[in-house]
Amino acid sequence: MATTFKTITANDVTNTRTLLHEAIPLTGTIASGTYTDENIKTFSHGMFESVFDYPFLSSSANHIFDLTHGYSNTSTLSGTTAHIQNSKKINVYNQMAAVLVGHDATGSIQLFDQDGDIAGGGAKMEEVFFLNFARLLSKDELKKDSFRLTLATGSIAGPLKGFPLTIGDYGAASSYLVNSPAGEYGILYTSSATPDPASGVGHIYYQAGVAVLSASIFNGTMPAAAATASVLGQGFPSSSYPNLATGSSIQILSDSIRDRIVDINFNNTVELNSTIYFCRANNNEFNYSANPTYLSSSQIRVKSTTSDNPVSYITTVGLYSSDNELLAVAKLSEPLKKDPNTELTIRVRLDY
Repeated sequence: MATTFKTITANDVTNTRTLLHEAIPLTGTIASGTYTDENIKTFSHGMFESVFDYPFLSSSANHIFDLTHGYSNTSTLSGTTAHIQNSKKINVYNQMAAVLVGHDATGSIQLFDQDGDIAGGGAKMEEVFFLNFARLLSKDELKKDSFRLTLATGSIAGPLKGFPLTIGDYGAASSYLVNSPAGEYGILYTSSATPDPASGVGHIYYQAGVAVLSASIFNGTMPAAAATASVLGQGFPSSSYPNLATGSSIQILSDSIRDRIVDINFNNTVELNSTIYFCRANNNEFNYSANPTYLSSSQIRVKSTTSDNPVSYITTVGLYSSDNELLAVAKLSEPLKKDPNTELTIRVRLDY
C-alpha cells in the first residue's frame, strides 16, 4: 500500500509546557562603569538612566537595566517645589505605582506597601529606587527566590565599597503575592532567616522584571561607622539620604545607587509551549517511496527478487493542513528502515 498522506487525529496530538531557567550574573563593575561610564546612557528629560554591557554607542551593546528614583506626593520630601526635580520624582513614583500597585476604589494611585498587604494599611514605602531589567535578561519572568542584590551601604569614597548588604526575595517560591496588576511579586529582605513581611525593604515583580528598593536601606539603618561618611554619592554636603533626595537630580541619585551595586544575580524563566504529534506508520503503510529513483525499469531498486518485501527509508515527515498545504517539516537524524514487518511511531515536536 503506497501510503503518502495519513490523517492525524486528536489522539495523536498532545500539548506540553516547559519552564527553562537561565542564570544571570551581573557584576558591579558593569553597573558602576567599566567603560568610564560610556556604557551609561542618560537622557535630556532626566527621568532615568540606562545601563549597557558595552559602550552604548557600540553596535554590540546590550541594554541591561534602567535606574531611577522617586517619592510619593505624601512623602515628607515632597513638601516644596524648591527641591530639585520635585515634580519629576513624584511623577516617576506615581507612574511606577500605577503600573505595579494599581488604583484604589476612588481611582487614586496606591502606594508601595512594605509587607504587600495593601488593604491592611501597613507601613508604606514612599521613597524608592527602581531597577527595571531589560526583557533580554528577564525573558518571560524572573524565577522566584532567585533574586539577590548586593549593595554597599557605606561610603564609596575609597577603593572598596563599604558595608555590603545582600537583599533577596528569600522564601518567595512559596510566599509570593498576587495582588498586583503587574502579576506576581515577592518581598525583598536583608536576611534569609525566617523573613518577616514587616521587615521588607522592597519588592521584586517577576513578570514585569522590576525591583523596587526602599530608600530606608540608606536612611537611618546604616552602621554607625558608615553614617560618618558620604552615604550616597560623593561631594554632597550631608550624609543623609533626605538631603541627597531633595538636593540632587534623578541622574545623580541613580548614579549613587548604581555605584554601590556589588553584584546582581537572578534566574530568568522562558515558558516553552510545545505541541507533540505522534506520527504512526503501521505495518502496511509507508512501505513504498514516491521518489523517482525508487524504481528502475519499473522494478523496485531495493528488492533483489520479486518475492522480497518492499522496503522504504523514512527521512522526512511533513505536516499538512486540510488543504494539503505544507505547514512544517521534520528531518530525521538518520533514515529509518520501514517494511511490512515493522511499525514506527515518529514523535514530532513544535516549540513556540
